[in-house]
Amino acid sequence: MPALFVFAPVRRFFVTMAQSIPVAPGAGMRIYTSAAAFLLMAIALVVPSGYSLGAVMLLLGSVVLLGKRGDLTLRRADLAILAVFAAYAAAVIAEAWWDGQGSRGMDRPARFVLALPALLLLLAFPPRAGAIWAGLATGGILAGGWASWQKLVEGVDRASGYTYVIQFGNISMLSAILCAAGLGWALVQPRARWWVALLALGIVGGVLGSLFSGTRGGWVGIPVVLWVLYRGYGRDLPGKWKTAALAAVLVVGSLAYALPQTGVQERVGQAVSDVQRYISQESQTSSVGARFEMWKGAAHLIAEKPLLGWGENGYQAGMQQLADADVIHPFITTFDHAHNEFIDATAKRGLLGLVVLLALYLVPMRLFARQLTAPDMHLRAFAVAGVLLPVAYFDFGLSQVFLAHNSGVMVYAFLLPVLWAAFRARERQLVP
Repeated sequence: MPALFVFAPVRRFFVTMAQSIPVAPGAGMRIYTSAAAFLLMAIALVVPSGYSLGAVMLLLGSVVLLGKRGDLTLRRADLAILAVFAAYAAAVIAEAWWDGQGSRGMDRPARFVLALPALLLLLAFPPRAGAIWAGLATGGILAGGWASWQKLVEGVDRASGYTYVIQFGNISMLSAILCAAGLGWALVQPRARWWVALLALGIVGGVLGSLFSGTRGGWVGIPVVLWVLYRGYGRDLPGKWKTAALAAVLVVGSLAYALPQTGVQERVGQAVSDVQRYISQESQTSSVGARFEMWKGAAHLIAEKPLLGWGENGYQAGMQQLADADVIHPFITTFDHAHNEFIDATAKRGLLGLVVLLALYLVPMRLFARQLTAPDMHLRAFAVAGVLLPVAYFDFGLSQVFLAHNSGVMVYAFLLPVLWAAFRARERQLVP
């Protein structure tokens, strides 16, 4: 199955959406940032390093700020986003420097530095809302379609696309989550039925991509995601709609678990078995058991150096010492991180590193949440999406160091600025 295959009905959706987006004279840079915002998620999982194309476009496009500033007026909230990006990058780069990692350790945090001019470009020339939501829906549809092909036709055990299987499943689920956030915006558009249908397909595709990848970490936070969606939209829905939505969630969840083709029942059963075998000390190297061992070893390291941590090289050396002393299973030394974003950050960069990581998620979450119940549905949709992005990353980080992978870094470092710029643009329209 070609990676970019799109069914004819979906193609008609795109044509209709393109016709519904007005283009103002002299809006060349907004067309450019809109194209970059669309591509950022549309091809993230179905093209090798597809998550990089839109990001690179934004970075290259930022050179225009040297000649014209567009509508670039920074507020305190904008500076807060810039500050947490810079602080996180500085903390990880500092660790790489004193730990002797060289340029290898500075590669991923440097992406947050490169995201700063991209954020300024987006604030100056905000992308069109339709391009953002269409990109998310396209990404979900393509990821779900490809994962279905890999699982049901090629017969792979876990669909993975062009990236690591956990990254594929979680980013696919992220597309579905953000498409759900966009439904509020879709309902108030002139072509509401088309937009709702497109985003609904994005939700289905994103969920299928996650299910067929067997990535359990993305399923754990679903109750929190549903709570955020309820906070954003639930209070405005009639009682019968709420009941129908709850019933739909329960039915879909039950089917996903009951149908053997999804692999959900097998993965859940495996997780339960892993926990039981770890408690009985029958196996410390299963998927879940190995994580428990990593967390136990990391806890020992954190207790020894709680403030500044061990650094990545020191972490690996420390884990090896623990294995030699029979504190943890030797198998754990084959991993270079703790499979938990927060434990890993604390072990390698200490409590200061943990604080910076939490700020990277909580500061944007708080800033978006100000408009979580805004009367304007356009603004509210971006507020809901802006809250859900760090919520999802928080969830993913419970069982994976998501920011240790290029895909995880690139999606967060550039998708958050896209959502923030669209959010701020709408705020400026409503309150000049």
